[in-house]
Amino acid sequence: MDVPSARVVGIWRYPVKSMGGGPVDEVRLGPRGVVGDRLWAVRDLEDGRVATARRLPALLACRARFVGEPPADVGPGHPWPVVITLPDGAEVGSADPRVHGALTEVLGRPSRLEPLPPLTDRRAHRGGLRTAAAIRAELGLDPDEPLPDPSFLDARTLARLAVWSTPPGTFADVAGLHLLTTTSLATLAAAGVDADVRRFRPTALLESATGSGEGFPERAWVDHDLALGAARVSVTMPTIRCVVPGHAQADGVAEDRGVSRAVAREAGRFLGVYAEVRAEGTLRVGDEVTSRGRTPVPLAARVAGPVVRRVARPALRLGARLLP
Repeated sequence: MDVPSARVVGIWRYPVKSMGGGPVDEVRLGPRGVVGDRLWAVRDLEDGRVATARRLPALLACRARFVGEPPADVGPGHPWPVVITLPDGAEVGSADPRVHGALTEVLGRPSRLEPLPPLTDRRAHRGGLRTAAAIRAELGLDPDEPLPDPSFLDARTLARLAVWSTPPGTFADVAGLHLLTTTSLATLAAAGVDADVRRFRPTALLESATGSGEGFPERAWVDHDLALGAARVSVTMPTIRCVVPGHAQADGVAEDRGVSRAVAREAGRFLGVYAEVRAEGTLRVGDEVTSRGRTPVPLAARVAGPVVRRVARPALRLGARLLP
């Protein structure tokens, strides 16, 4: 399969998990993704988990921005202050003790804003897989619909999902980067889907080198390395879509519950791809994206991966049948 080249036409950074962020012209890609991305999260104090818009969609009606440009050393244990714009237009800063009460009022349940903890503190990330009913709700599945086959997940991700709500060191759900193409959005739009890029919250929006075409070309990048600006990344898996694209968001993105159903119908529930950084570097709007060949698989992963998959995937399928 040919691996198409592309160029970057948009970059987004989200200072607080599940809240609106904003477009930027340039970012630094570090070992965990975009430096400064999802540096904060809201904790649901009722269940103790990191809150996500899949369960608490009111988060999407809030928007966050940094107080000035954060330095290069922000990350786990090194936060940078943010200002949150609430749905009514009021603003509250991360240093203001009233921020927790304001978020509690917006979300309708006790909540607390928290920075990304140091790498040595993994308690903030505990959670792991939950009931099949909860997973169906987050994916927008009917009670009688089967869960997606987890065969698209690699062994490392399967192991993470079994233990962590987000991987230690990040508040991103699965991977540090989410890439999406204009061709995929155009394909959805041609099928009558409201394909506003903001609904899908990518790290970077990429345009095919040919500037045209149809289908979902980024799928050809899975298991390949890409030169992404000055960085190098490995595309690990397609992005499975949940209910978030159909929810209302800050900046006038209206609720449209049909979006998630349409993505399932037109794209098989996968839109975009996840990637991880292999070599750090700067990414700018206008940068080229080219393939650097298939991602090399370490010997240990080649040996252990099939064993983990043989054990984990049947367990997940069994859990999907047994859990309420």
